[in-house]
Amino acid sequence: MTSRPSRIVIADDHPQLRARIREALEAGGFEVCAEAATGAAAVRLTQEHLPDVVLLDIHMPGNGIRAAGEIGRLLPAVAIVMLTVSREDADLFASLQAGASGYLLKDTDPARLPAALRGVLAGEAAIPRTLVARILDEFRAPGRPRLGRKSKVAARLTSREWEVMELLGDGLSTDEAAKRLFLSPTTVRVHVSSVLRKLRVKDRRAAIELLRDDLT
Repeated sequence: MTSRPSRIVIADDHPQLRARIREALEAGGFEVCAEAATGAAAVRLTQEHLPDVVLLDIHMPGNGIRAAGEIGRLLPAVAIVMLTVSREDADLFASLQAGASGYLLKDTDPARLPAALRGVLAGEAAIPRTLVARILDEFRAPGRPRLGRKSKVAARLTSREWEVMELLGDGLSTDEAAKRLFLSPTTVRVHVSSVLRKLRVKDRRAAIELLRDDLT
């Protein structure tokens, strides 16, 4: 007796991308039972079709992470996998907290999607190695900071701002820090500007010295 193909709902607001994903998944043995362009439609179609897995874009209208949380609450048996361009820690961790079992990047070869999703359905997590390292760093973070966080001023910094300043404090350039954190140089500069404003100093050297002075 032949087992039925795994069924999937694809949710992304770009029709051409949905078409490429559908083609790759159908070639890999999946049955695409519905497509959605918004978070609300993803929730509705998942309830209607009861697929094995739902593939969600994060930044589509209606917010994919919010949709993931709703689907996880209503249909806990459905596996949730995010497909996104975002390498931001906030999106990664929010997705996992919402119940996602996978976090795949849109630059992934579509031909690799069927194997990744079959792994999820077998109980594995589908997360790129580079992002797995970030998750491990997050769990190790409380014991490994190189800069102090005791003063009320320093406590105003976000985790991402601390990551940026730690790398700059280690002597990395803006471009090097950006590559290490999978951010754009512009984003790193935005974080630095935010730190300077919060610490009320004029440049990054002064900020680093002030944070180092916060060590015990």
